[in-house]
Amino acid sequence: MQIESLSRAELEAALAWIGGELPGQAASAWRRIAGNPAKQLNDGMDTPMHRAIACDTAARLGIALIDAAPVEAFSWDGAAIRSRSEASVVLHEVAHWQLCPAARIGLPDFGLGAGPETGRKAEADAARAVDPLTEVKEEQRASLLGILWEAHLGLPALGALLEQNWLEGWRRGAAARHFGAILDDLASLRLVSPEGMPFARSIRA
Repeated sequence: MQIESLSRAELEAALAWIGGELPGQAASAWRRIAGNPAKQLNDGMDTPMHRAIACDTAARLGIALIDAAPVEAFSWDGAAIRSRSEASVVLHEVAHWQLCPAARIGLPDFGLGAGPETGRKAEADAARAVDPLTEVKEEQRASLLGILWEAHLGLPALGALLEQNWLEGWRRGAAARHFGAILDDLASLRLVSPEGMPFARSIRA
């Protein structure tokens, strides 16, 4: 759910404001995600083609997929992503796979505790292997990386940007600062370019 409820005109103004607050390369990444908001919101329904593109991206990275819903077990079971989800959810799991260190890659839901789609929540929570700060930081990075994948693949990334609260605090400049900081984190990990173009690699490579 969005933290801030905005009219269409207010949303377009907020997106433009944030883009104007970001420096050049980060602003380019923002524009790829948030460009043409009216068309993205009109065309933003998840489709079988969107999901196929997301699953193909996962496969190209060498990630195994199971044709099942996460609610049947886990979003990531330690070996494969359950792929009967929206494209944005599949790409979010791809991002987690890229960000997960080797010590946790074999754990359900990457050792971060149960994700919102996971059915076997008690088991996923029992496998949690990180402190709360690490969990929050990794979730923020996975959120933006998944959104950048959507934009790169030509999918409507704006919906995930809004759903995952990337506009929170935009009036006081917090949204722009947060976006820029997480983008810098991903670039320092060599998972994206400074302009936010995602790379097909993981931190384990």
